Amino acid sequence: MPLALLALALSAFAIGTTEFVIVGLLPTMAIDLNVSIPSAGLLVSLYAMGVAVGAPILTALTSRWNRKHVLLSVMALFVIGNLVAWQAPNYESLIIARVLTGLAHGVFFSIGSTIAAGLVPKEKGASAIAIMFTGLTVALVTGVPLGTYIGQIYGWEATFLTVSALGLLAMIGSAILVPNNLKQSKPAKVSAQFKVLTHPRLLLVYAITAIGYGGTFIAFTYLAPILSQVSNIQDNVISLILLVYGLSVAVGNILGGKMADKLGPIKALTIIFGGLAAILLMFNFTAPNPIAAVATILIWGAFAFGNVPGLQIYVVKLAERYTPDAVDVASGLNIAAFNVGIALGAWSGGLIVEASGLMNTPWVGAIVVLVALGLTRFSGSLDNKIMRTSTI
Repeated sequence: MPLALLALALSAFAIGTTEFVIVGLLPTMAIDLNVSIPSAGLLVSLYAMGVAVGAPILTALTSRWNRKHVLLSVMALFVIGNLVAWQAPNYESLIIARVLTGLAHGVFFSIGSTIAAGLVPKEKGASAIAIMFTGLTVALVTGVPLGTYIGQIYGWEATFLTVSALGLLAMIGSAILVPNNLKQSKPAKVSAQFKVLTHPRLLLVYAITAIGYGGTFIAFTYLAPILSQVSNIQDNVISLILLVYGLSVAVGNILGGKMADKLGPIKALTIIFGGLAAILLMFNFTAPNPIAAVATILIWGAFAFGNVPGLQIYVVKLAERYTPDAVDVASGLNIAAFNVGIALGAWSGGLIVEASGLMNTPWVGAIVVLVALGLTRFSGSLDNKIMRTSTI
């Protein structure tokens, strides 16, 4: 495997850290910026909206550019955004910084898979993509708790400075190691892209993605305040709990992929969404007990991100059937749907916290996940109906 993949993995690590580290720093930042917990939660929502815009729109606008030039431009934007966050004099400046880094995130993950696959022979393409995405997984396991620890000890600004340094290192590595002559796939026609945006079966999956993922973030965005105020866990221990959560996420992601391969995406998603709804409901009862809360979070992490492989596989399968000329576009839009879910989940969670308190977020999140479960079963019934029709 070429060294350029390490530069891509480091980029993914830095980007993944900056997206989710806010969750661990929420109470600290709210106090320092003199804003409410829900207002601090908007920093998660607005970042995710930046990703949702950046993934399909900016990727489409730069589709004819040299891939390496796009990569370096995106990483430069990422570094600048985090430097702005480091020096942000107020809450409004920090919002601008988060949107900028979100835009960079969206484009990076849209083109990163193509670049990674282009660095190796065709038969090693999947392994190359997996190596790049390892950076994102490692960010959840180590980057987020480490960034939270740095922020609690040296101030949240130090976390953004550290992440910008990692982004700069990754950009320099990409400039040196990524070749200029990467193959570029032919941009999808506008008509093909429009078909993806209007096809009801694909829109249904995007809704499942946004609702199912968003349900988790109604509660997850406010996990640190819950652990601090409800579970009475000290701030320096919260970073360790996030480490446990990240390890659980990594395991859940792998098991979710294996489950989707073995059972098919619909059956796998049914089990995962059902388990996720149950664990969110359980958290309402276990949160006041520190030991029970940590045990619940350990299981929560496995279910929360275990749906990602199944949802991506499912959208690609449907795109291959209904929009074969724009499979990449369909896949990219599902990444956008994930982040729409994060944005709406964090935002609605903030409204719940403001109106009725922190502990109403888990059970509301569970109900939202059950809606995604219902839509999943409905989509599966449509698949079965089409299969029966085609065999007659």
